[in-house]
Amino acid sequence: MNVAHRLVGLLVVICLSLGPGSHKSLAADMQVGFAKVDITPTQPTPMWGYGARHAALSTGVRDPLLAKAVVFEAGRKKLAMVGVDLGRSPTDAMMTRIRAAVLDKAGVQWLLISGSHTHHGPVIELLDEPGKGRGAFDAAVAYAQKLEQKIIDVIVAAAADLKPATIGWGSKPVGLNRNRHSKLEPKPVDNELSVIRLDDLQGRTIALVVHYAAHATLLDAADLRFSADWPGQMTSAVEQQLGTNCVFMQGAAGDLSPNPPPEKRRIEDFGQALAAEVVSVSATIQTKSNTRPRLDAREEVFDFPTRLPMSNPVTQLVFGQAFFAELAAASISEDLMHNRIRPTLTTVLINRELAIVGGSGEFFCQHSLRLKERSRADKTLLFGYCNGHHMYFPTIEGAAEGGYGADAAVSWVSVGAGEEMMNQALIAIYTMLGKL
Repeated sequence: MNVAHRLVGLLVVICLSLGPGSHKSLAADMQVGFAKVDITPTQPTPMWGYGARHAALSTGVRDPLLAKAVVFEAGRKKLAMVGVDLGRSPTDAMMTRIRAAVLDKAGVQWLLISGSHTHHGPVIELLDEPGKGRGAFDAAVAYAQKLEQKIIDVIVAAAADLKPATIGWGSKPVGLNRNRHSKLEPKPVDNELSVIRLDDLQGRTIALVVHYAAHATLLDAADLRFSADWPGQMTSAVEQQLGTNCVFMQGAAGDLSPNPPPEKRRIEDFGQALAAEVVSVSATIQTKSNTRPRLDAREEVFDFPTRLPMSNPVTQLVFGQAFFAELAAASISEDLMHNRIRPTLTTVLINRELAIVGGSGEFFCQHSLRLKERSRADKTLLFGYCNGHHMYFPTIEGAAEGGYGADAAVSWVSVGAGEEMMNQALIAIYTMLGKL
């Protein structure tokens, strides 16, 4: 008997000795890791979200701000999904450095970093440059630098925590949001609450990823304390009830607000109400392993003209008066100085079933509704405020209707940009499914 024959015989003996059902231990399971970090500022800084506050500094902490990361690995490819208790996701410059760092330190190729859109988080755009933050808001500048490193660290920590995992998802309509923009009847609303559940091979839940679309704006704008608003309360309640980790990824909430019953207007009560729905959905999910787990992704940066002449000093002056001068100066990027906007679109397909699209702005809900209607993936989700922030993306008819969120004052990108991005996401999904 030659060496090759002996090796084949040995493999047969090993397989027979393992017995029925043992194939799962030989499967290339998806790997999942989780980590979290506190990102609450320790010093007073300007707060993000309400222009009327201008440069008013924070006065304390109502509840902590967190960054939570889930890293997926399949077929030697890694994806990080990160929910941050901030008004927006990191700036374009931050994203460039974060991408490079996590690829180098942890081999993470793709990112989906979404801000919860709390209006009680810190401004993160200020820079260590004269007139853009240095001298006037040094604490905010230092915070932004530390935030970037903390996001890198939490992704690297999650990647170091990888373990074999099973995955499943479920959803249900939950009427706790409303369309705050449209005057049409019936008003379009994406009220689908979606939950992704990740279990280890013993059936213990590693983390839940919760996806819903509604502005995190229940707290009074006059309250200058940091808070994760209702998403923080919801995730905390889920974690307490299920004894696991819970990550929130905001949806296409550009025109959607929370819609609490009269007795649930406090963020604690609203969070508890939504948490009960999350627990209900989670209980229906059957996670499964995949003998050939797979991650696919496409990322594209678009180049659109602006609706306003952003290079015009008058435009910049008006923006500075609406918020405050240093924030305006720091936010007017080189692209905007050339009257261009370059939003990012990230499309991910997990196990050729779960499609996730991340867009760097505040997308109106009909973008999500139409994307899900047209996609043939088993489940399709649209993450807003993801991998950057380029203001509002109304639908074409939303822009024609006008009003806050749809007019050029806060929707800087050319009309139709959102539709073009969603079309490209759909092409990416079908391409990764092997249909194009």
